Amino acid sequence: MTKMGDALLTFYVFLIGFSLVMAITVNIPQDNYEFARGDNITLPCSFTTKVASPQAIVTWTVEGDEGEERTILTYYSFSQTLDITEVYEGRVDLLHNIAAGKADLKLNNIALADNKKFECKIQVPKDDEGKPADTARLVVLVAPSPPICAVEGKQEYGRDIKLTCRSEEGSPPPIYKWQSHDVRNTPRPLPPRATDQGGVLSLFNISMETSGYYICTSSNKIRSATCNMTLSVMPMTMNMGMTAGIIGGVVAAILSLILIIYCCCCRKKKVDEEYAMGEPEGGKYHDGEPAEESQINAERGNRERTLDRDRPYERSESDYDGQSDYNHRSDRSHRDDHRDERYDDRYDDRRDRHNDRYDDRYDDRRDSDQYDDDRPSSRNRYNDRGGPPSVPINKPSRNYD
Repeated sequence: MTKMGDALLTFYVFLIGFSLVMAITVNIPQDNYEFARGDNITLPCSFTTKVASPQAIVTWTVEGDEGEERTILTYYSFSQTLDITEVYEGRVDLLHNIAAGKADLKLNNIALADNKKFECKIQVPKDDEGKPADTARLVVLVAPSPPICAVEGKQEYGRDIKLTCRSEEGSPPPIYKWQSHDVRNTPRPLPPRATDQGGVLSLFNISMETSGYYICTSSNKIRSATCNMTLSVMPMTMNMGMTAGIIGGVVAAILSLILIIYCCCCRKKKVDEEYAMGEPEGGKYHDGEPAEESQINAERGNRERTLDRDRPYERSESDYDGQSDYNHRSDRSHRDDHRDERYDDRYDDRRDRHNDRYDDRYDDRRDSDQYDDDRPSSRNRYNDRGGPPSVPINKPSRNYD
């Protein structure tokens, strides 16, 4: 019984091993393949089958955008026909040896769009057991593009802001890291409460110490790229002061312009008033009077000043009364602004006083003894003529009006 059992067990093991060796098996050596963008690559695929000198159908497919499979190429060994999908025409080829169990995919000038899962499937007539397909992921490596740094929020005391860093492309997706330098460009640690996640550096309750230079590094397996920015934190009052200063400057400029216009208007008004009251240069009038009347009044004044120099220092009471009356008339005429009448009255008054004074002095000298003793010939000459001499030629005539 023991020998019989051992024989049966050996037979069953032989049958199982024979069936496993004879079943088809497709294999891609690695699960992931990494290549740089633009490279020409080969994805290997091998298979084994129990059929001697087999005929096979080889199909390579790729994962689509929505998860479905898209055929890249199909090879039929019995007709040696290779059918390539139009999208991959000119970019792919099949390196095959069916007898040796080889069906490699050659892909040229890979792009970021090729960063997907590929499948190799082998179909052998009369051998449909085992593992007819295998998959592998192609990772297209792309160096990160130069990142773009930006700030979100106002750079003012006490505010919370975010520094962002982002590369437009990169495969595998780049990793971001922020570094900080003070205003003297000396490296320093990030603020205690700051968080750096996914290229976003969050800063809380910023102050003057937060100011400085910030550098972001974007890197993956290919290479790295950086960007930097300057952060200048200012007090809120400084911004308000700058705004107030600008407003104050504008207001001051407007007030200055108004003052200049007002001064010009006042000056023009003064010139107009002077023109109305007096004769302008080369004009026709002087102090509101015609030029001819002004000249006549000036001549009258000159004659009056001449008469004042000729009068004696001793004046009679009637002279002072006349002078007082003249002053009153002069003041009244000045208040009434009747210039022509004032000059005429003053001239007539002075002429009358001068005539009276001249007659009195003449009568006194004629009646005095000194005059008779000193000039006997004159008295005889007067007597011969029959009376006193006539009024001198330069003596103004008396006005009886």
